[in-house]
Amino acid sequence: CEVLQQGGNIERLGRFLWSLPACDHLHKNESVLKAKAVVAFHRGNFRELYKILEGYQFSPHNHPKLQQLWLKAHYAEAEKLRGRPLGAVGKYRVRRKFPLPRTIWDGEETSYCFKEKSRSVLREWYIHNPYPSPREKRELAEATGLTTTQVSNWFKNRRQRDRAAETKERENGEGCVLKEGHGLPLDRHLIPSSEDESSLIDSPSLLYPALQLSVPEGSSIHNAQPVDYLQNQPLHNGLLGSLTSTLVNLGS
Repeated sequence: CEVLQQGGNIERLGRFLWSLPACDHLHKNESVLKAKAVVAFHRGNFRELYKILEGYQFSPHNHPKLQQLWLKAHYAEAEKLRGRPLGAVGKYRVRRKFPLPRTIWDGEETSYCFKEKSRSVLREWYIHNPYPSPREKRELAEATGLTTTQVSNWFKNRRQRDRAAETKERENGEGCVLKEGHGLPLDRHLIPSSEDESSLIDSPSLLYPALQLSVPEGSSIHNAQPVDYLQNQPLHNGLLGSLTSTLVNLGS
């Protein structure tokens, strides 16, 4: 049974199981039951699969493989019922609705498929060194029962979460400083700070330097009121016309 399972030849495995003699002791052998569970899963006979997994107390070393069969079968049923693939949230809901039977589970709480004991080891290591070397990752994988890839991904995700939290905390701190009025000073060129500056900005001599030319006393230009170019464009055009005539007379 073990050889055929490792070879992945499910059809041959099924024929082998069917050829076994009707011996109750033989059919209750753990290797035979595990092989039956694998065949039932690949044939889509999930009811038979659940019956096998819930009806026998399997050894702990077989739990990971059988847990995957249990979860994948329930995922497949949920996807068929909904007519679309399950996302992470959908799979989580399926796991909550169909918890692992104690026959293939030691009862220890899991989080994202990691046992709490494994996560505790990783957290303790992360405090001392968030960047483990390849050799250290292999050692952690052996200590936690995870793969090296799972260990690498855990450290990568944890570093990303910590960086995001630090960035958010820094942004919140800067926001508080600005709110208390300690932000950058306002541009004095944009907002006048006194009545004198305001009057300078409104002065036609600054807006139109040509008005500073010497003009005969009594000219209407000296008595002209400040104008808003955008709101009084016709008046502005007339003023420029008068100024042009004056300049021509001066130059002649």
